[in-house]
Amino acid sequence: MLPRSLTCRQKVLQTCFPHARLFGHGTSALCQNSTDQARFFPPTEKVMLLPGTYKNKVAFITGGGTGLGKGMTATLSALGAECVIASRKLDVLKQAAEEISNQTGNKVYAVQCDVRDAASVKAAVDSAVDHVGLPDVVINNAAGNFISPSENLSANAWRTITDIVLNGTANITLDIGKRLIKAEKGAAFLAITTIYAESGSGFVAPSASAKAGVEALCKSLAAEWGRYGMRFNVIQPGPIKTKGAFSRLDPTGKFEKSMMERIPVGRLGTPGEIANLAAYLCSDYASWVSGAIIRMDGGEYVSMAGEFNGLKVVTKEEWAMMEAMIRSTKGS
Repeated sequence: MLPRSLTCRQKVLQTCFPHARLFGHGTSALCQNSTDQARFFPPTEKVMLLPGTYKNKVAFITGGGTGLGKGMTATLSALGAECVIASRKLDVLKQAAEEISNQTGNKVYAVQCDVRDAASVKAAVDSAVDHVGLPDVVINNAAGNFISPSENLSANAWRTITDIVLNGTANITLDIGKRLIKAEKGAAFLAITTIYAESGSGFVAPSASAKAGVEALCKSLAAEWGRYGMRFNVIQPGPIKTKGAFSRLDPTGKFEKSMMERIPVGRLGTPGEIANLAAYLCSDYASWVSGAIIRMDGGEYVSMAGEFNGLKVVTKEEWAMMEAMIRSTKGS
């Protein structure tokens, strides 16, 4: 039987956390009203680096027609890069290329490419090289994902995600990398993964597994291909509301509020914020950065990971009461 003081203390904690398993593993942290703290962290999406940072450089971006890929392309183009964007949907690519070119005054090339197919990758890279030459920057951003209980996944569903994310990244990286080695030309490679590539996550097992593989590939090649003048880095974004991602990961909109509640910064990220970090990592300013995996999530990962982070809901009065109980406990 628990001592009376410990029993009282447990009741206070259960009042604060009515649905929590006390001192359990992996407690999901609650948070104060998201609009309260978000005012301290307004997003700044204007281009961070100096104009001309990417002058005379070529960037090859997969998934560059929408979402984060489009944002990164716009930023690199604004900084002077000649950009090649690649994905399966040529009409979407052409529209994005025209839009970005009109904004920045720099040419953006659209090439159709199914990253799952090595032959399609070769044809796309051949076309890019014919137009602008070998790239100085390669961003592996093409992705596929959806939420599902793992017991409902078919072999085809698993293969679809892993083929796009892991095999697609490998196809692009190996094809371009071999050409760069032959030409004795260096380049900066960047992959976009996710914070759960590190922790794993239920209901997105194919994506978690494939993204973890991408991170292993980048770290491996950072060690192996540095001798050829290549750098490899990874960005792990937290939740960023883009149409493509949220339509498959939060189709009802039910979970957006809970996402913000567990992010200490109190808001979702923006494509412009990711684009600025990507532009820095792929620039000459980051020439000593290789093999890095950088988490950019407003503090979400550490908020969910901390065993006692949920205590932020405890009031000053409750803290005073618990402190008195703790002080009165003897022999512990």
